[in-house]
Amino acid sequence: MTQLFGAIGIAGTGVTVYRKWLDAVSDNIANMNDAKPTSGSAFQARYVIAQAVHYGQGGGGVEVGGAALGDPNGRLVYEPTNPIADENGYVRYPDIDLGSQMSQMIMAQRGYEANLSVVDRAKDAYEAALNIGKG
Repeated sequence: MTQLFGAIGIAGTGVTVYRKWLDAVSDNIANMNDAKPTSGSAFQARYVIAQAVHYGQGGGGVEVGGAALGDPNGRLVYEPTNPIADENGYVRYPDIDLGSQMSQMIMAQRGYEANLSVVDRAKDAYEAALNIGKG
């Protein structure tokens, strides 16, 4: 049975990984303007690490192998009017580039959609095969 529905299973693993990638990107974008005192750490961007499952052995798919975190030092910005600024007028922001995050979001969204499309096409093919058996 696993081989019969292998396309759906493999594409399903891709959908999961791309969804987690989209979640990480949305968290990064949502927190990119969070100022912190210089005595603390900046928000650390999260990057999803994908890895193949049973690569070269047939079947398989992909899974989240972990997450990498961005630099806790972030970047220092001179904002003397900010209430959390240090005595020199600096606050700490995450080192997150909006352009890079938007590019990652587009790639993850397209990968997510492509895997959903595979699931949909495989489902149609399986239904057509069942209908042939009925007639």
